[in-house]
Amino acid sequence: MVRKYLIRTFGCQMNEHDSQRLASLLDADGMEPTEDVEQADVVLLNTCCIRENADNKLYGHLGHLRAEKERRPDLQIAVAGCLAQKDAGVVREKAPHVDVVFGTHNVGRAAELLRQAREDGPVVEILEQAAADDAGAFPSALPVRDLPFAAWMTIQIGCDNKCAFCIVPAVRGKEISRPFDELVAEVETLANDGVTEVTLLGQNVNSYGRDITHRRPLFADLLRAVGAVGGISRVRFTSPHPKDLRPETIAAMAETPAVCEHLHLPLQSGSDRVLAAMHRGYTAERYLQKLASARAAVPDLAVTTDIIVGFPGETEDDFERTLEVAADAEYDSAYTFLFSPRPGTEAVAMSDRFVPPDVAAERFQRLRVVVERSALQKHEARVGSVEEAVVEGPSKRDPDVLTGRTRHNKLVHFATADDLPAGTTAGVRVTAAAPHHLSGELVDVLARPSRRVRIPVVAV
Repeated sequence: MVRKYLIRTFGCQMNEHDSQRLASLLDADGMEPTEDVEQADVVLLNTCCIRENADNKLYGHLGHLRAEKERRPDLQIAVAGCLAQKDAGVVREKAPHVDVVFGTHNVGRAAELLRQAREDGPVVEILEQAAADDAGAFPSALPVRDLPFAAWMTIQIGCDNKCAFCIVPAVRGKEISRPFDELVAEVETLANDGVTEVTLLGQNVNSYGRDITHRRPLFADLLRAVGAVGGISRVRFTSPHPKDLRPETIAAMAETPAVCEHLHLPLQSGSDRVLAAMHRGYTAERYLQKLASARAAVPDLAVTTDIIVGFPGETEDDFERTLEVAADAEYDSAYTFLFSPRPGTEAVAMSDRFVPPDVAAERFQRLRVVVERSALQKHEARVGSVEEAVVEGPSKRDPDVLTGRTRHNKLVHFATADDLPAGTTAGVRVTAAAPHHLSGELVDVLARPSRRVRIPVVAV
């Protein structure tokens, strides 16, 4: 009987992309995906360790799976990803019913490790980056299991920055870029398979190529090359670092029609004092200058960001600066986070300067008001416009309503009697706006996909 697997993903786009790669590996090993835990022979939890709530989600899921494991001893439970890389021993200590633990540098061995665990018992395998390099393995350069119309492509792993709050360099290692020609060839293959949208992924995409060439970074060249591939109509990327957002990258965005009019540019704080303590490498003024340059070059540019509230030592004056910059930046949306001390980072040693939880929570709510006011204004300005939207599927709340995504990476919900499969490109007139989505009506069907969506990897 064919074995079935279920993958649950915690964390960022890199984790979700790794889950797609893992799914492809398990497919190639003769397994089939399922979304029902009771049908799964393997449950694989792909983890993040950026914030504490990811840890809590993982151990909460492992707690629920304990009963299933007791009922079905042959069920295999695997934990992979960043948290596994950082805390392999802790995972097994807290959840001894886990069969396999592996990290970020040996994703390609997932199927082999599962087979080994079936034969010999629990397996823990964590490789350091040097060992992975010696083996010639680029962790994310694995077979792709994508939606038929959209693909995520890892162009770079690791990070050479030293942000005081971030654990990524410790678990992902130094920056390593994939060869330029290999990436372009992969996009050409994806396009031949019917993919029309590609998202370029990296911890700091706009430093792509810094490790493989002595001249300027290659990211602008890569944007142009990927955007020139026949059949590719949308190119996205995430996440860039503000200090590395160069004029040639902005020019490539403006001059390459396939590159979407959306820029995710993490701010983290609007206070120069806090930015310096974070080791971000820019000031608020410099950040706003770069943002202004991008908006001047790319008409109708949507801008999103990340902001941390309550970094150690943040004063009320520091936070007021963040509110001011957020208001000046007029974001389309923002991912806002309460500071979470992560073991292994510089910031965890600043415990004598931690912001009291009630103060941080109150600031967080004030920031949300500013961000959502800006987001609503941006969305209301689109009422009456016709947006190009690619259908992603039925709305989670109403199966009679379809959800699409615009070039500006905005969700738009619209009702239609037509059977429009995922991947259909539609013209949708915006009729109403909310802070986190648009509503509209179908105007025209611009293009239909050649094939339908496969079962997605479950993200939580």
